[in-house]
Amino acid sequence: MVKHSKEGGVRKDHFPTASSKETPVAVTFILKPAVHIFLIAVIGFLVYSNTFKVPFLFDDTNTILKNFSLRDAGCFANKPLYELSFAPRIIGQLTFALNYAVHGLGVVGYHVVNLLIHLGCALLVYWLVALLFRTPYFSGYFQAPVDRSFNVPGLVALLGALLFVSHPVQTQAVTYIAQRYASLATLFYLLSLVLYIRSRLSESARVRYAFYAISIVSAVLAMKTKEIAFTLPVMIVLCEVMFFSGNVRMRLFYLTPFILTMLIIPSTLLVALGPSLTGSGGIDELTKVAGMPDVSRWDYLNTQFRVIVTYIRLLFLPINQNLDYDYPIYRTFFTLPVFLSFLFLLSVFGGGIYLVYRSFRDEGEKTHWYRLIGFGIFWFFITLSVESSVIPIADVIFEHRLYLPSVGFFLAVMAGVMWMRNRTGNKPFVQKAILAFLVLVVAGLSATAYARNMVWQSEVALWEDTVKKSPMKTRPNYNLGLLYSKQGRNDEAINLYQTAIRITPYYYRPYNDLGNAYFNKGRLDDALKEYQTALTLNPDYPESHNNMGIIFAKKKHFGEAIREFDTAIKLKPNYADAHVNLGNVYYEQGLKSEAIKHYQNALKIKPDHITARSNLEKLQGGGF
Repeated sequence: MVKHSKEGGVRKDHFPTASSKETPVAVTFILKPAVHIFLIAVIGFLVYSNTFKVPFLFDDTNTILKNFSLRDAGCFANKPLYELSFAPRIIGQLTFALNYAVHGLGVVGYHVVNLLIHLGCALLVYWLVALLFRTPYFSGYFQAPVDRSFNVPGLVALLGALLFVSHPVQTQAVTYIAQRYASLATLFYLLSLVLYIRSRLSESARVRYAFYAISIVSAVLAMKTKEIAFTLPVMIVLCEVMFFSGNVRMRLFYLTPFILTMLIIPSTLLVALGPSLTGSGGIDELTKVAGMPDVSRWDYLNTQFRVIVTYIRLLFLPINQNLDYDYPIYRTFFTLPVFLSFLFLLSVFGGGIYLVYRSFRDEGEKTHWYRLIGFGIFWFFITLSVESSVIPIADVIFEHRLYLPSVGFFLAVMAGVMWMRNRTGNKPFVQKAILAFLVLVVAGLSATAYARNMVWQSEVALWEDTVKKSPMKTRPNYNLGLLYSKQGRNDEAINLYQTAIRITPYYYRPYNDLGNAYFNKGRLDDALKEYQTALTLNPDYPESHNNMGIIFAKKKHFGEAIREFDTAIKLKPNYADAHVNLGNVYYEQGLKSEAIKHYQNALKIKPDHITARSNLEKLQGGGF
């Protein structure tokens, strides 16, 4: 049962007033919610003002550039309702489709939407904190009028939102376009929780049920955006238990629809991944689809104990941020780093349980801060559990996974700061010192986030930064090698491919691209050797077959060239370049009709293929 203040109205000892002096006009102005919203928006815009021209990067290629379904304005309208209902992340995909319909492949529009989502999340953090202070649990404690000289609820809400909007760890979820899934799911997650609280606080039945209905819709939208929303019903139940009171049956009535929404994500995944689940192993089969074949869920869990400690370090001290961490896999719980991390996390979570227990047992202002701290700790661990527990994901750590959990962290931190302020006796100079310190923290975080966003200005800069921080990881070396190859920096690319091969000798792609770099330098025999190695590791890799065909064609070994191009096309029927190359070989052999057929096939696959169209026009016009 939630305890209420034994005194009616405002507890005046909790809010130092201006005594006989009137509150200064400047202070009154700063305390207005409209000003808070303005500050949050301005700081958020300034932090991300240098991101609007950041190019498509990393997963943006598959999510947007090569996702041709987004380019059909009616791609969603033409799908059956059943297919749409069980499509994972359909809401996020819809926003990308709308972006493409309006902006095409112009990056500015995508970044504007991402920033608006981030600002919306920050404002919802502000609203969430403000509403928590209006719940029955805080009745009579934090209902101070806005003209107090130190408005605690407003200050906690404002600074919590400012920490959220300015923290550098959020850059990956905002600047990295494809990670809109994380920020958009967080937006609907926060909106659902905020509207639930608002509906519970409404005296009008009409208003209450309107907010409640929209809250449920927001919950569904969150779960159809990204799987991290699975924990939303848990947080709503936790919020109800910790901050509200009332008839148990009525409270269950409010909570039941949200609890039922927990079926959405599992049912969606089972339908979407059904063809991939060949066995009957339940969660084991699902984890095989979602994760790494050589990492069990227990290995993943052991590693996550260390990863979560790294996440906490990044929130307190956001330095050495990295797009692609080279993180070791821990396969034994009783290794010292894992065991110590587990003890640390257990102490933090246990501390949250103790603080909440104290808040239920004792009555007083400090115990109210205890409950807020505990709620923030629970939020952090619960929202992180989807991606940091026993379900292995291909990458054990990514900074964008902190986007939603960070809300709880910032709430716990601000509640802790206010608790320490109370311990000092609410002295004016202490209040000013705390406020000044927090302003400096927000300024420092904003500057750091702006600087981190500078690294995202180009693919080369981003992957150079990543290689510097993860020099012994295959993917950064390989990706930077690809970029250097595009720039004609073949010697540097060769070194990076060779490093990637030394790290992961069984990965076939670097061999193929090392062959391309050798080819660009005229080292055809070396290139052929690398293509053959790639095919030894993966005989069904069409790109290497195509590349070998090019070398055979250059050497006038037309029979071998045709065989390789044919193999590439059989493995990848929509391989336009292979059709063009095969057409070229047929032309050199005087088989013009065969050449025309393959140029036409290439254009059917890729109507804007310049080489295919040029060769076809020359051939048909007799000027080839």
